[in-house]
Amino acid sequence: MIYAIGDIHGCLTALQTLWEAMDVQKSDTIVLLGDYIDRGPNSPDVLDWIIKKQQKYNIITLRGNHDIYMLEGSENPELFRKWMRYGGEVTLESYGVNKNKNWLDYIPENHLNFLERTLPLYEIENYIFVHGGLQPGVSLPDQPDQALFWKKYYVPEKYRDGKTVLCGHTSRKNGEISDFRHTICLDTYAYGGKWLTSLNLDTGHYWQANQKKKIRKRHLRTQI
Repeated sequence: MIYAIGDIHGCLTALQTLWEAMDVQKSDTIVLLGDYIDRGPNSPDVLDWIIKKQQKYNIITLRGNHDIYMLEGSENPELFRKWMRYGGEVTLESYGVNKNKNWLDYIPENHLNFLERTLPLYEIENYIFVHGGLQPGVSLPDQPDQALFWKKYYVPEKYRDGKTVLCGHTSRKNGEISDFRHTICLDTYAYGGKWLTSLNLDTGHYWQANQKKKIRKRHLRTQI
């Protein structure tokens, strides 16, 4: 089975609840669409949890814009200031540090290594996984960072015939998957009190869990 999971944003309880409901097998492939940190309360614990699970399961981790904020914030003051405005302050607090200029000293090395290893996108069979989205008419190796990580795709265009794009980043404040047939958007606003979503690409079933440990299972109308 192949699963895609939307933006986690420090929501450890939702992630753990979702995983249990999915009943993941070691033969499955799970693609995480990025943004593991910021805004939610448990960013360090989310990273620890994923790193541990990767030792037993085939988990593909993509890079999100918030992950970039953390990786590049120490060298780019402008990006650091943006990070603080968009959830970074909560993340540093969860590590037990405020806006200290030496904040990197408080971040475990394996957390930074994990973020460094994340992928800009992932392609298998009929699917392309990406955090932000794809620019039509541009080959995958030439996709600009603005498309991959930063641009909001409220109504994405079809990228290519025969390929379904799975993306996060553009949060759906109603907590519902946005299914455009050619593109399926899975950021369902977990940190905002809605749901963390996992979609089974083989069956079309999806699970949603929240920070209150509630769970629901549904099925996409569209045939994937």
